[in-house]
Amino acid sequence: MNGREILMTVDVLAREKNVPREIVFGALESALAAATKKLFSEEDVEIRVALDRESGEYDAFRRWVVVPDEAGLQEPGHQIILSDARELDPDVEVDDFIEEQLPKQNESLGRRFAQDTKQVILQKIRDAEREQVLNEFLARGDQIVNGTVKRMDKGDAIIEIGKVEARLPRSEMIPKENLRIGDRARAYVAKIDRQARGPQVILSRTSPEFLKKLFELEVPEIEQGLLQIKSAARDPGVRAKIAVWTNDRRIDPIGTCVGMRGSRVQAVTNELAGERVDIVLWSDDPAQFVIGALAPANVSSIVVDEDKHAMDVVVDEDNLAIAIGRSGQNVRLASELTGWQINIMTAEESQQKQEGEQASIRVKFMEKLDVDEEVANILISEGFSSLDEIAYVPMNELLEIEAFDEETVEELRNRARNALLTEAIAREESLEKVEKELLELDSMDVELATRLAGNGIRTRDDLGELAVDELVELTGVSEDRAKTLIMGARAHWFQ
Repeated sequence: MNGREILMTVDVLAREKNVPREIVFGALESALAAATKKLFSEEDVEIRVALDRESGEYDAFRRWVVVPDEAGLQEPGHQIILSDARELDPDVEVDDFIEEQLPKQNESLGRRFAQDTKQVILQKIRDAEREQVLNEFLARGDQIVNGTVKRMDKGDAIIEIGKVEARLPRSEMIPKENLRIGDRARAYVAKIDRQARGPQVILSRTSPEFLKKLFELEVPEIEQGLLQIKSAARDPGVRAKIAVWTNDRRIDPIGTCVGMRGSRVQAVTNELAGERVDIVLWSDDPAQFVIGALAPANVSSIVVDEDKHAMDVVVDEDNLAIAIGRSGQNVRLASELTGWQINIMTAEESQQKQEGEQASIRVKFMEKLDVDEEVANILISEGFSSLDEIAYVPMNELLEIEAFDEETVEELRNRARNALLTEAIAREESLEKVEKELLELDSMDVELATRLAGNGIRTRDDLGELAVDELVELTGVSEDRAKTLIMGARAHWFQ
């Protein structure tokens, strides 16, 4: 194939396949490189082909990547050491390429090129067409799409959206709905997987984002920016919660989303196979937000633990089942919606927990401050729960306690500081024996590492051998954090 024939082939393929000429040139270069490479039957080499876009003539080059002398040649067919490379080009550096032009092989490549390049060229053009169609789809910026189920593939639905085929995995379908070939389906564009061999657009009908986008379609005030959906949580096909907010006092956020006679929320429910949607008023006060999220249960009181990002919510016996919901559904969705761990309990259970916590604090104060039970109880009744508070709270706050004089206060502060210093020294000593890689895991901190070391867990392997529930029980961390830590600790096992 001479230069003129190559240019004619490029023009014909570009017109037939409706792709840029540059794509066809690139496909031809790849095909020529593959054919030339087969001439080196005894070793694996890297070939680059440069095809002149004007004349159709091409040149082939064998190339080597430059590696440091001390590294040696791990792949002799692809590498050249720096000292040898500099004999050919004094300015070359490590990771640069050295190239050698190969003699023309037109005769040798005649049959090889005809036999071996057809599939390469067609595949490159198919890839280019596919990429072009995908880019046109992405340019539209659609986040919710409508399409027709074209076929089923191992339980997944392949949905045709114009020229694009998208995959709706079985795991992203609402559990009780049964899609069939020819059905119309609406879904959220969850991600684009450019590495996938089949459809690259991945859809979801179970994502909380799908719920939010459906409300945006039904509620014009959201699109106008007068109303915001702050968060959403779903048990697909059964129940969901959304948190809405507006800074326009003329708008009732919940009523706006519900619509006249429930028309707007009903339209969303119908699309989601009957999924019941609770609409909650968002608040920047976390406790108030949680109270709203637990509706329709009535909350008696809330205790907020900022350190653990958790709340103990007290409800009376009549509201306990409502607050928890069937199989824990209500409290689980409220936790996902608010981002807080919510512990539902009765007043009696709350009292027992408080007494248990106070007993633990009492023992700590008596032991670390070397005081009797009466002094420890006074500190607890005044709201002190840690040594840090006693050591560093302003002097005048402690002096306000009637039972303490200035001398007592000063002594308590000194004892608290000494106890904290002793704990810090012990913590540093215990961390010296902890594996460095364990300390560098995601979600790990010094306090947790110290607690683990105290239980004999000092390496990633020690941590990786634990079950999630064991780690939660041992340290009191959340289940999600425990999963992250354990998976991180096990990661090096699979490398």
